[in-house]
Amino acid sequence: MSILQKISLGYFVALMIAASLNYIPGLTDDQGLAFGIFALDLFDDALHVASAIWALAAALTSHRAAKIFLVIFGALYLGDGVFGFFTGYGYLDMGIFTNPSAGLSFTLARVLANLPHVALGGFALWAGLRLERA
Repeated sequence: MSILQKISLGYFVALMIAASLNYIPGLTDDQGLAFGIFALDLFDDALHVASAIWALAAALTSHRAAKIFLVIFGALYLGDGVFGFFTGYGYLDMGIFTNPSAGLSFTLARVLANLPHVALGGFALWAGLRLERA
């Protein structure tokens, strides 16, 4: 198994954890915010599970499939996180199409809400483009 396949396997685990956040007692507050920062709905959970299945399939298929997953997933998630800073919403969950823009903000809440997508997306894109076969 190549390093990219192992990284894709790690993304499977991370995305399944993200999909389960709403269902672990104590992680959401009275308003339904995970960690008191962001709300995840059924659509978000489905998107995380679909991405996780894609990551698992890529990891188990080949080095090339893992590379393709990491590059495409990375670009999409990184872009989604960047949009979150500019508008308060991402495009993967259609938030930018269904909500008015909240404007550019680097408040702690906005940073914490978008940092997972920026970090996961940025690392995946970097790994897919820069790491060689192991």
